[in-house]
Amino acid sequence: MEFNNVSIAKEANILYDGNITSRTITFEDGTKKTLGIMLPGEYELNTVNKSTIDINSGAVEVMLPAEDWVQYVAPASIKIAQNSKYKLRVSSLVDYCCSFEKVQYSK
Repeated sequence: MEFNNVSIAKEANILYDGNITSRTITFEDGTKKTLGIMLPGEYELNTVNKSTIDINSGAVEVMLPAEDWVQYVAPASIKIAQNSKYKLRVSSLVDYCCSFEKVQYSK
C-alpha cells in the first residue's frame, strides 16, 4: 500500500531517546498519519485525537486505560480513544502507521 498526494514532515518525531521514531504525513484534506518504528522497550504514550495504530510488522503488547495487557501481532490494528494514556511493551522491531481522527467539537 502507498499514499499519494501527501506532504511529509522533514523533521522526525523522536521519543524515548530514539526508540520510537516517526514522520508525519499530511493528506490534501488535512488528515494526518505517522509512519514509524518502535524498538524494544516499555513506553507510555498519550493521544489527544482518537487514533488507530496499524502494526505492519512485529508484535506489541498494549495496555489501554482500565484494561489488561493485550498482544497484537502484525498485521493488526489497535484503536485508541481520544485523550487516552496507554502503555506499550515492544519485544522486537515494530513497523507501524498511526492514523488520527480530528476531534469534533459541538457548538
